[in-house]
Amino acid sequence: MAKLITLDDFIDTYCKLIQRGKGFIFSKFTFNNLSRTKSAFDNTAVSASNWWIIPKVRQRWNFLISGDKNINYKQYLVSKYLKNQKNLKLLSLGSGVCSHELELAEYKEVFKEITCVDIASNLLDIAIEKAKSNHLNNIKFICKSIYEFDLKENEYDVVLFNSSLHHFDNIDVLLSEKIKHTLKPKGNLIINEFVGATRHQFSKEQLLEINSTLNIIPKKYRRRFKTNLYKNQFRGVGLLRMIVSDPSECIDSSSIIPSVHKHFTVIEEKAIGGNLLANVLRDISHHFLDLDEEKEQVLENLFKIEDKFLESNSSDFVLGFYENKA
Repeated sequence: MAKLITLDDFIDTYCKLIQRGKGFIFSKFTFNNLSRTKSAFDNTAVSASNWWIIPKVRQRWNFLISGDKNINYKQYLVSKYLKNQKNLKLLSLGSGVCSHELELAEYKEVFKEITCVDIASNLLDIAIEKAKSNHLNNIKFICKSIYEFDLKENEYDVVLFNSSLHHFDNIDVLLSEKIKHTLKPKGNLIINEFVGATRHQFSKEQLLEINSTLNIIPKKYRRRFKTNLYKNQFRGVGLLRMIVSDPSECIDSSSIIPSVHKHFTVIEEKAIGGNLLANVLRDISHHFLDLDEEKEQVLENLFKIEDKFLESNSSDFVLGFYENKA
């Protein structure tokens, strides 16, 4: 059952005030949805404490996708499916700072042109400088929303959504009317995405398992980033804060997999979890950047618990490679 507001909404707001400053909080006090969405990605200097900053978590993703902790999804997909192709045109929508796209641009024989589209000009400016310093002339950056960007018919060989598709509403319409339209008939869709509960309204079972998992972490590793507060319970997020903080966040995320399967043929799809880890480790991830034997064992225990949970539950995060259906 969806919750309008929770105690965690107040705790998390206080933590964000400490971590990101009052300017970030005040940026939410506007009726302009686009402005609030932009502000969610506006602080490029923040040392966020999300689960993905933990090197061992990233190694886990790599292993779940490629079978090798040192081979990421871009290296895996290019070597398995695209290495013999040439002069491909790739479109990335919601590219952010473009770290993944810049990596793909290094495959100059494979990708003739990579187009990155995002609404955050400050993030694209960072990407532009990196592209220049790495002498990458096969990548370009466009500051527009998808609704302003001209999606030409049969234009692209590959469309990439890296942690961006869950920010779009009406997923089925987006995929059927825009993405299929701009992809070539046998073109490929790549997603690396949160595909779990819309607006993070997790089931009672998932909330119970998150809290059970959180409680195995020693208290000294549960102090929240830049605060003196300890993370003792996860109550979930209220709909009101989701909408105020970022109106686009997980707005139709539960529709992603059904809609992708409806309009595209699955070539390969990998479950990478996150059902428990994303919420257990949020705001306490900084403890696990430099590992000793004890902290490494804590992470291993968390991984085992999530693996067990995934045996009977669909993954909240998925890496997928698909082909356009005729």
